[in-house]
Amino acid sequence: MTESKKDENKKEKKKNESGDSKKTDSKKQTQNNVKSDKSKQKKVQVKRKKSSRSYKRKKKKRRRRNQEEFEKRIISIRRVSRVNKGGRRLRLSVCIVIGDKKGRIGIGLAKGEDVRSAEEKAYKYAKKHMKKIPLKNNTIPHEFYHKKGAARVFMKPASPGTGIVAGSSLRAVMEVLGVKDVLSKIIGSNNAINNAYAAIEGLSQMKHTVNTKKDSNNKVKSKTDKK
Repeated sequence: MTESKKDENKKEKKKNESGDSKKTDSKKQTQNNVKSDKSKQKKVQVKRKKSSRSYKRKKKKRRRRNQEEFEKRIISIRRVSRVNKGGRRLRLSVCIVIGDKKGRIGIGLAKGEDVRSAEEKAYKYAKKHMKKIPLKNNTIPHEFYHKKGAARVFMKPASPGTGIVAGSSLRAVMEVLGVKDVLSKIIGSNNAINNAYAAIEGLSQMKHTVNTKKDSNNKVKSKTDKK
């Protein structure tokens, strides 16, 4: 009897030990699972942080590029209204000129519910429709007279140190374009937007260089040929 009891006790001890080992194994597994879940969560958080940081950096770079690329001047801000069935609809109209001060210029006119949205629209339009204008030693290559609608604009190159002699929206156009010495005159309309459009159109139609000697030689040759 004693031997049988001893055997039973041994079996019970073995069972208890096996049960305890199983419990410890299950605890270890749960702990490992929790640790793995935590590590996964941390990795996901780190990835999210990195992605958000990279996105912010990209945004900052884009802003810097936009700031560095073009300088802008607001020519006019107007309140405009449109009559609908329900009543009047008030909006804001903004005209903006942008340029890189190296001969590239663009003009945009847009409407929006507030000044900021209208300005952004005008900036995007002006950026899409940039024009390259020839410059010569911080001034324009030659004088010109241009007419657009009721607006008439006259511009003339000036010697170094003269500065920008211009009024209304022409000064903003010249500053953004990169011209430092110029003489100009608005002859027709006093509308700032029309004057800016006329000036940019006239500047874009200028020739790159004017060779006065060659032109004079050609004129002399033509006269001699006729004789």
